[in-house]
Amino acid sequence: MPKHGDPVEYQVGERTVRVSSPDKVYFPERGITKRQVVEYYIAVGEPLLRAIGERPTTLKRFPDGVTGEVFYAKRLPKGAPDWVQTARITFPSGRTADEVCPTEPAVFAWAANLGTFDFHPWPVRRPEVDRPDELRIDVDPPEAAGFADAVRVAQTVREVLDDAGLAGYPKTSGGRGVHVLVRIRPEWDFIDVRHAVIALGREVERRIPELATIAWWKEERGGRVFLDYNQAARDRTVASSWSVRGTPRATVSTPLTWDQLGEVDADDFDVFTVPGWLAEHGDAHAAMDDTAFGLETLLDWYARDERDYGLGEMPYPPDYPKMPGEPKRVQPSRARSDT
Repeated sequence: MPKHGDPVEYQVGERTVRVSSPDKVYFPERGITKRQVVEYYIAVGEPLLRAIGERPTTLKRFPDGVTGEVFYAKRLPKGAPDWVQTARITFPSGRTADEVCPTEPAVFAWAANLGTFDFHPWPVRRPEVDRPDELRIDVDPPEAAGFADAVRVAQTVREVLDDAGLAGYPKTSGGRGVHVLVRIRPEWDFIDVRHAVIALGREVERRIPELATIAWWKEERGGRVFLDYNQAARDRTVASSWSVRGTPRATVSTPLTWDQLGEVDADDFDVFTVPGWLAEHGDAHAAMDDTAFGLETLLDWYARDERDYGLGEMPYPPDYPKMPGEPKRVQPSRARSDT
């Protein structure tokens, strides 16, 4: 069994975090080691805690690096220190789990030692784990498109949010996409929040139908950028701000201002560059918690679309239980061939 260096220890706040095999290569294309990933998470610990502190968080783990197997840890890993706290969440099936709930920066270094690259927080905080306080819009370009296409659609998302009286905060996804986050009051359940994202997506599609779509089935998207409304469903998450992604370059999902979003490329942000970017520009999302918004306008739009245009519920993810009012969960072409 190859040796990857003697264990090292880091002092992170009040905690001592032991890192085993620090020289183990996690990203072969660039020679990035476990030690460098841990040190990256120590460098961004403060803004990352601001982004996901007190949130039940799934750990996306790559124990053998980006070229090895990957899995989502939805329960507290065995052997976790007693200072790693948890929050109990309920899955759509009704089962429950005690997920990691970060409360201090040392949690990120500890998780990185387990091979965690990205952190996938729920859009809720303890103790209100059934009441989202974050609206998330996932702007997802198809294979034939790229980051610039996602940015163009995200700019229209911003316009629609403005018209709904909401302020959005953009970030790179760490891939080709863009995520837009909105702080909301925890007064609505997951179904309401998902309906709000559906209403927003429909309005974006109306304004730029040649570029954006909310169609769930790929065969109906026509190469357009998809607004993935089902990322707002219970138990669906996106990689957090400051998360390292499982890409060959070790790219990072990075918070930006709207002006910055139009000036950068997604590949500008990785494990090596982001600490310097943070030091120079600060956390573009630092003020997001200053104001929490309401969903009344978006939910009014959802009700209007249902009442006036017959646009009601949309399909849920395939592993979900059948939901009230949901249409048939079958591809349109297959449904036609069956009739």
